[in-house]
Amino acid sequence: MNRLRNFYTSYHPIVHTLILGTVMARAASSMSLPFLAIYLAKHTSMSEVMIGVVIGMGALAGTAGGFIGGTLSDAFGRRIIMLAALFGWAFVFTGFSFVSLPVCFMLLNMVNGLCRSFYEPVSQALMADLTEPAKRFKVFSMRYMAINVGVAVGPLLGAYFATLDGALPFLLTGVVYLIYAIALWLLLSYFGIKSIEGEKKAPVTLRAAWSIIRSDITFRYYITGGIVGAIGYSQVMVTLSQYMEQSFSDGVKIFALLMSVNAIAVISMQIPLTKWAERFRPFVAIAAGNLMFALGDVGFAFSHSAAALVISMVVFTMGEILNYPAANVLIDKLAPENMRGTYFGAQTFTNIGHFAGPWIGGLLLSSFGGNVLFLTMSILTLSGTLFYMTGIRRLQATQNRLKQEIFEN
Repeated sequence: MNRLRNFYTSYHPIVHTLILGTVMARAASSMSLPFLAIYLAKHTSMSEVMIGVVIGMGALAGTAGGFIGGTLSDAFGRRIIMLAALFGWAFVFTGFSFVSLPVCFMLLNMVNGLCRSFYEPVSQALMADLTEPAKRFKVFSMRYMAINVGVAVGPLLGAYFATLDGALPFLLTGVVYLIYAIALWLLLSYFGIKSIEGEKKAPVTLRAAWSIIRSDITFRYYITGGIVGAIGYSQVMVTLSQYMEQSFSDGVKIFALLMSVNAIAVISMQIPLTKWAERFRPFVAIAAGNLMFALGDVGFAFSHSAAALVISMVVFTMGEILNYPAANVLIDKLAPENMRGTYFGAQTFTNIGHFAGPWIGGLLLSSFGGNVLFLTMSILTLSGTLFYMTGIRRLQATQNRLKQEIFEN
């Protein structure tokens, strides 16, 4: 009981609300978005190519949207941007359940991508605003676990509701986002986030923010490392299913099993691995995470049984748990206090890797086979560590030079 009380009092109530809201939001979106392609195929006359375009436009809109939303949150406050995204989501998913024209689905999914790119980085920035630096790695880890809890539960609920009515999961998702938006609005007002925002706001324009981000070479190394990691990670989310289908007689079932193993491993291993990683600098967690990614890829390349593939997925998932929260901490440490939203928003540029990854992976798989694909990705993922290392060394050199100049003056 005391441990539960200590856990509750260790973080601002809004942080707890955002973590709980993350579970709700991801469960809701996972209840509907994974079935969007099936829904469009059954209820519209769109071709497979058109369906792919509609779904891809959401991610495309979100790539640049994160930087815009993060910068606006620094200028106008976290509340406005987050609540606009949540109410926007409620409109989007409700709209999915009613519209029928392809252009309407495309526009709604683009707004969906913008809402996600606005909400995700801004909520991370607010969590950092309300948490002391020593506890931020744990907060980002809890947020990541909350995402996976929601993703583990959502598809099961979506599959059930879809049997009742194909549009029902989308409508329910819209209702969940509306409830979350209203609850968060009331809590943000109650706990006086407005006064905290007054201290954090920065009179920065999008052009000035872009100039600062572009000139921050350390940040560019971090983003490049993130893009490389995203190329490797996207193979498990996209290309692995094709490899399973080609190489195993029951490949689809095995892939479904691996996705469940991934979610279960994240939930069960998050706390012990977070405690281990907290003892070290964020770079150590990133390097260890990339090593686990690489070992998991090697396992995928040479596994010939479901058991071996499960072990490989567990190892790969360990990399996931270590890598992503630590990357958030590095961005948090690099960002100026009054530009945290901008930096977290610009982190969405790593989505470039999620665009390029499936294309690169598909090309390698079709040309050289699964062994070459996953071995190549293991080497590529390890190379991503070098970009983070270079960025950290450059930052340290800059800090040492500034200290020397201050000492001399």
